[in-house]
Formats: sequence, structure tokens, C-alpha cells
Amino acid sequence: MRQASLNKIIGNQGIFVDGDWVESKDQDPNGDIRLIQLADIGDGIFINKSNRYLTSEKAKELKCTFLEQGDLLIARMPDPLGRACIFPQIEIPCVTVVDVCIVRPDKNIVSSEWLKLLINSHGFRKAINKYITGTTRQRISRGNLEKIKFDIPPLEDQERIVKIFDQAEALRKNRKQAIGFLDDYLTSVFLEMFGDPVNNPKRWTKQKFKKLGTLDRGKSKHRPRNAPELLGGNHPLIQTGDIANADVYIEKYNSTYSDIGLKQSKKWPKGTLCITIAANIAKTGILKIDACFPDSVVGFTADTNKTNSIFIHFWMSFFQKILESNAPESAQKNINLRILRELEVVNPPLELQNKFSEIVEKTESLKQKMLVQYEELEKQFQALMQKAFNGTL
Repeated sequence: MRQASLNKIIGNQGIFVDGDWVESKDQDPNGDIRLIQLADIGDGIFINKSNRYLTSEKAKELKCTFLEQGDLLIARMPDPLGRACIFPQIEIPCVTVVDVCIVRPDKNIVSSEWLKLLINSHGFRKAINKYITGTTRQRISRGNLEKIKFDIPPLEDQERIVKIFDQAEALRKNRKQAIGFLDDYLTSVFLEMFGDPVNNPKRWTKQKFKKLGTLDRGKSKHRPRNAPELLGGNHPLIQTGDIANADVYIEKYNSTYSDIGLKQSKKWPKGTLCITIAANIAKTGILKIDACFPDSVVGFTADTNKTNSIFIHFWMSFFQKILESNAPESAQKNINLRILRELEVVNPPLELQNKFSEIVEKTESLKQKMLVQYEELEKQFQALMQKAFNGTL
């Protein structure tokens, strides 16, 4: 096994260069050359997200470097900095921007797939951190990337490592897809049982939201909300981001209130449906814990003789974009308590709502088990990564 750096593995035919300095004035939406950007560079995968172009004439004038299938693209800016992916086959010619480094290695020295794994490994990221420059816009230069040394195993060992990781990645991907299928399944069940709540094809009766339970805003009297004396205690503080990132139930949170924070707020019981009215508008989730939340969140306590919070959670998901697009805009878009209280909610028979709730709870229980399995696969993947690049795999 020998040591090398990125500039030493390209051979006579390869390249190790930055992308091109293509300014806005150089671009043309009708151009025939695709401009690959930082947003296209995922952590191990090519995202294929951007939609920028320039003409062949402009690319020739700028002396652009054209990408080839199998090139390794390294993002020299976050997030995360140093992430790498392999450029796939794309129908039209492509170039990339200056903040992306292009590596076209000698195939007799390294496999591009192995090199991608190496660059995205914890050890290489740690090495990159030593050479980061900038404060507001962190980056790593190609010259500093060149300084990072790494061990190169024989090609047959590289290929063996890639094969092992392909199998591990397939397991992770299948598990993640299965989790996604459960979400799709619940949406399908909802539509089958209740129809599209926006169009209400089953002609369910409607009730104003305020007639189905109690809607009240959270409390956060103190300003600023993040004053040090308010935070850091034992009382969970659920904020709009926690709700937006939750599925059906809210269990995770990033902040807590101190006893002082609790005094100027209110603790809501588990089972409360949380509805965001600012930032991520009309996102919902049901508390799995007793928790506080600020006045940018509304709590709904269902009248269990009339409706079911799980049904309301799924019903709201169909109206989220409608409420967001119709929200009054001041400093930031928001909806108010009056708007929510006057919303007309379809109200199918309670026994049907409860039946749907039982299906959701069983499905969510299965999903939690699958998430635990996925997290275990993730740990095993990271352990494999460490072994692969310390020579013990």
C-alpha cells in the first residue's frame, strides 16, 4: 500500500482542476451546455437539481473543461464541505462551476467509486477541516485538497471494498424505501376511507374547527424568546422546526425551558395536536410528551366525542399548501388563530375516524421498528467505512 494525494493519481490522461468561472452574464437559458452547480453535488450522490445553461460559443470562449461520465466532483463549499459524487451520463455536454473540483483519476491507479467513498469518509473530512478557510463563506482550495495524503490499496482491494459498500448501501436504500412506502400507504388509506378532503367527494358534513375542540396559541410572554435564563432546563420546548420535521408524532426537540421559562409559558399534555402558524405554516404533529411551545404554535385539544386528533393531523396535511399560499404576509407569512378556528373541517363518522387512527398507530409502531433497524444499518455502515480506510476491512 502506498501513499498519494489527489494530484498524484490522475496519470497522463486525467485531470485535477477546478470548474470554470461562469458568471450570470455568461449564462443563457436557451444554451446547449448544462452548467452543473454546487446544488447538484450530493454527499455520495449526484442530485441533478440545477437548471442553468450557456452556449457552446461561450463555453469555448471561457475555455471550459467539459465533464466526462465517471469524473469525481468535489464541492469546495458546504454543506457539507468536501462532499463528493460521481458525474453520471447526461444527454447534453456539461461543465461545472469554479467551486467544484473535478478529479479524473487514472483507472489503473484508483477506482472512482473507491475514491468517492474515501473522500466522503470521516477520516478524509477530518483532514479537510484542517484546511478550511473563510468565516462567513467557508471553503477549501484545490491547493489545500492536494495536501491531503491517503493510502491507496491495490485495485482488487478497492473493488472488493466498493462491492461490500454497494451491498450495504442497497440494504440502507431498501430500508429507507420501505419506510417511505409506509407513509404513502397511510395517505392512500386516508383517501380510500375519506376521499380527497379538499374536494370532499363523499359529501361528509363539515364543522368549523372551533366546534371540534379547543384551539389556543402557545405562550411565550418573555422577549426575546431565547433569553438565556429561559432555556436549558428540564421542560421540553417544541418549536416550529420540531413540528415541521416530525411525522405523525413529536418526540424529538432541540431546546428546553428552565423553571423560569416554564413560568412565562404553559405545558401542554401529550396528545395535543400542534399546528404551526408562522415560519413553516400549518405543519402539524401530535405530542408524545408533555411540552411547552411558543405563540407561533397553536395547540388543538380534540373533543373526543366529535373528532380524532390523528384524523385532523392527516386532514391538515392536504390543506397545508392552501393555507400557506393564502396566509397574510407581514414581516413573514403567518396565519392567525381566527383563521384556524373558522376553518371548515370535514367530519366523517367518529367510528370511521377512530378506525383510521388504529391503522395509523399500528403502522407507526412498525415504522418505529424499521427506523431502529435503519439506524443500526447506519452505524454498521459507518463502522465499515472506518475499517475500509484504516486497512482492516
